[in-house]
Amino acid sequence: MTSTDDRLPSWRPGATRDAVLAFLDQAPAIPERDRMACFDNDGTLCCERPNYIQLEFFLDALSRAVHADPALADKAEFAALLSGDRAAVGEIGLPRVALALTGLFAGMSPEEFSVRVRDFMAVATHRTLDRPLRRSVYQPMLELIAELRRLRFAVTIVTGGGTEFVRAVSQELYGVPPEAVVGTLIEYDYRTDTDGPSLRRSTRLLGEVNEGAAKVRNIQTLLGRRPILAGGNSSGDREMLEWAGTADGPSLALLVDHDDDEREFGYESRAETFTDPESITDVAHRSGWTVVSMAGDWDTVFPDEHDG
Repeated sequence: MTSTDDRLPSWRPGATRDAVLAFLDQAPAIPERDRMACFDNDGTLCCERPNYIQLEFFLDALSRAVHADPALADKAEFAALLSGDRAAVGEIGLPRVALALTGLFAGMSPEEFSVRVRDFMAVATHRTLDRPLRRSVYQPMLELIAELRRLRFAVTIVTGGGTEFVRAVSQELYGVPPEAVVGTLIEYDYRTDTDGPSLRRSTRLLGEVNEGAAKVRNIQTLLGRRPILAGGNSSGDREMLEWAGTADGPSLALLVDHDDDEREFGYESRAETFTDPESITDVAHRSGWTVVSMAGDWDTVFPDEHDG
């Protein structure tokens, strides 16, 4: 068995690392069929500020679309985004803005959409961190995922973001296969013509935004197992963390607290589709979850970074 000192090298010694290692140490005694971990994506596995990575992708697509058709800039949702007017975006509402952006890809096949995502991620750079977006993932979480995989956990991503966007990059970023991604779903239209059957993206949501209690419902519906580890960062992950943290036997509810405005961003994570009744860090402490202080518990935040 790997020595404790060799595991999670980017995690600083302390109570948080000890709690995670204690859970990992119990894993071999857990039936393999019960070893499932669910991680939120934005803000948990990768940087979500100043914009979600998927929003950066959509903004790039919008810029290209407006260049080809300037009249698109007059659409209220697009005008707010292009002007950088956060107040206007907030007034319109992120769900409505997201659906408008989704319309830029209406009629596209899933394969074409995935290629567009991968092409963007191959060259995109973070706005303020001066690093590729694909390298704006959290090194400590990559190490945790590697340990879980070594222990034969099913590692999944349960995100409020678009399922197909995350599926296009999950294998490259985290080693998580597309079928292990649960997110907000867009409906497809099935067509047949002289070239045979095809699927085309619509602008309709299939079900609800995958946030809050919807995450737990969709874990059961799409994955069919209850996680014994869940990682999140916002109130949109609360129910998923509660669900995993109260499973029978060893379990771990892990909350990433963004309290490091020097190496990343300092802020309180909030849900996007509903009002938070309570600070998620307050919920975490009251519930006995393991809270990860990015400033205090992580020696390294991003890959290829050396903090000494």
